[in-house]
Amino acid sequence: MKLFTTSTLLASCLMSTMSVSAITVDEVINKANHAAYYQANSGRAQVDMMITDKAGRKNKRRFTILRKDIDQKSDADQKFYILFHKPADVKNTTFMVWKHLSKADDRWLYLPALDLVKRIAASDNRTSFVGSHFYYEDVSGRGLKADKHQLLKDEKQRYVVKSTPKKPESVEFAYYVTQIDKNSFLPLKTQYFDSKGKEIRAFEALKVEKIDGYNMVTHSVMKDKISGGNTQMKYRKIQFNNSLPEQVFTERSLRKTPTKYLK
Repeated sequence: MKLFTTSTLLASCLMSTMSVSAITVDEVINKANHAAYYQANSGRAQVDMMITDKAGRKNKRRFTILRKDIDQKSDADQKFYILFHKPADVKNTTFMVWKHLSKADDRWLYLPALDLVKRIAASDNRTSFVGSHFYYEDVSGRGLKADKHQLLKDEKQRYVVKSTPKKPESVEFAYYVTQIDKNSFLPLKTQYFDSKGKEIRAFEALKVEKIDGYNMVTHSVMKDKISGGNTQMKYRKIQFNNSLPEQVFTERSLRKTPTKYLK
């Protein structure tokens, strides 16, 4: 009979635990992307946005966002529709995204004062989303294949991942570091750095809630670390798995609001 010492048994248990808990950086990123953008097959929420500039002046905006997954069995293409309610100067402004995994996203912005539908070029993805500190790409998500990912830390409650763009000339940052919750896989903090290692932007989840069985960031902030300004977003009236027809996410709906699905 083969006998095992206490140290041998302990080592065996540790090796077993490590093999079960081991996770690759790609798995972490895929799970985080799913948690942030793909929970349920569709969703709706009303969002209160508070923009604070470097002088402390505040500008409040309110909008409703609709989201529909095209392939409900996998994290693939999606469609987003956003209608602004307040303030008066942006009321009835609409923004639509057709998010693609295999090519650049299609994005449109409708400006009611000019009765103009503006196509947003892929090069504009890293610019301000309607005057806030969030970018267009922050709203619908960044492509998983756009960056190289490295697992920096495997902490007790969080994974820490460094992501470096494959096309650095297309973005304003050199790399970013994301802290991802181990239980929900929600990204809780993302810091963007320039080539000298100076922090230039920072996202942070201020509140996470479980709604209809789904963990969701319901209060977040994006900070401009250069100017000192920031934008906070609070989500309410959240619903998942809505029955949203395809006609909601068309250019016609940019001008003619699909009110029925926005209440």
